[in-house]
Amino acid sequence: MARAGLTAERLTEAAAELADEVGFENVTVSALARRFGVKDASLYSHVKSAQDLRVRVALLALAELADRVADALAGRAGKDALVAFANAYRDYAKQHPGRYAAGQLQLDPETAAVSAARRHSDMTRALLRGYHLSEPGQTDAIRLLGSTFHGYVSLETSGAFRHHARPADASWSATLDALDVLLRNWPRSAS
Repeated sequence: MARAGLTAERLTEAAAELADEVGFENVTVSALARRFGVKDASLYSHVKSAQDLRVRVALLALAELADRVADALAGRAGKDALVAFANAYRDYAKQHPGRYAAGQLQLDPETAAVSAARRHSDMTRALLRGYHLSEPGQTDAIRLLGSTFHGYVSLETSGAFRHHARPADASWSATLDALDVLLRNWPRSAS
């Protein structure tokens, strides 16, 4: 019988909070059960497995990040949209490191198709319309932006930029300026 008050949604939110505290890789059914003061088995009436729990956290993270990016992009175009998009992405990763890591989980095609991952792709394409990129350049630019944002945020949150006096924020601004120049001057042979 399900314990009163426990639901799949409540467990997912608690697992996301746990991920932010101890890292996504440390979120287990056992750790979550300890948080609620119950036995592991009592959670299995709400989640199918540890993988099911991980996927639920990933879907939550993708949806939260998509909402933030959508709010940031509203009414913006060109460089303003690029900066708003990038800052929403970076801020989320810094505020919710475990959820951000969960959002990187590879989903099966069926789950990915109904997740907020599609919203991320659509918003990135909308952002790039301001730069007048056509295919295949648009897809290449989406991959470049995703790689740049993810790489920068991953290095920054791991402490890799602490060894230099130049603030990470200054380098982030320079990176966004450079991306804007690149996108405005995208090689036409690649489009």
